[in-house]
Amino acid sequence: MAKKNRKSPGRLRQLIRVYKITAKKDPTALWLAILGSLLVFGASFLVGFLLNGLGTLGFWLWMLTGTLSSLLTFMIVMSRRAERNAYIQIEGQAGAVGAVLDSQIRRSWRTSPMPIAVNAKSREAVYRMIGPAGVVLIGEGSSARVQQMLEDEARRIAKSAPGVTIHKLRVSLDGGIRLYALLKTVYKLKKTMTRAEVSVVANRLDALSNSTALPIPKGIDPMKVRPPKRKA
Repeated sequence: MAKKNRKSPGRLRQLIRVYKITAKKDPTALWLAILGSLLVFGASFLVGFLLNGLGTLGFWLWMLTGTLSSLLTFMIVMSRRAERNAYIQIEGQAGAVGAVLDSQIRRSWRTSPMPIAVNAKSREAVYRMIGPAGVVLIGEGSSARVQQMLEDEARRIAKSAPGVTIHKLRVSLDGGIRLYALLKTVYKLKKTMTRAEVSVVANRLDALSNSTALPIPKGIDPMKVRPPKRKA
């Protein structure tokens, strides 16, 4: 007998399912989303009333704008909280940083979900991002070995691309940057390179990495712990 084809759930149903799971695991998310929506709608009501008065066409247009904006606000807040919770679930696992780097990176940044250095025994790793702020090295782990790995990679980069700003970050549950705050931290770094300079440095470091590439130990597979991408 032929198997019946099951229709995949629509985008709206998927969103509702994600929001339900998020609200269950993080009740604060729902209240924040509702509060944000009410504030946006209230602001639209106030502006419409002050500019046009009650019952006018302009007032109702502001109400329509407020309704759509409040719905969008609700979706954005819930989606970001869902993403945050997804990162919390995978942080501490080998390859979690790679999953973040594979999910949502701004076009001005160059990176890879695969680490550039790995400790075969502990599976601690170092990842690299190249962008307007220079080179950002991201250590995954909490031991002193990770800091030494960051220092070693920074020295190699300084020799290959002298003058480039190098930042060293550590993602860890023990005194480091939380996984969900990683990209926000990187994007806040001061810009030191133009787009053309980013391209030159990235090509130079990619060539260096390819010439000295080592096999990645089993277990460092960010594809297996990829969080859901942002819906809104």
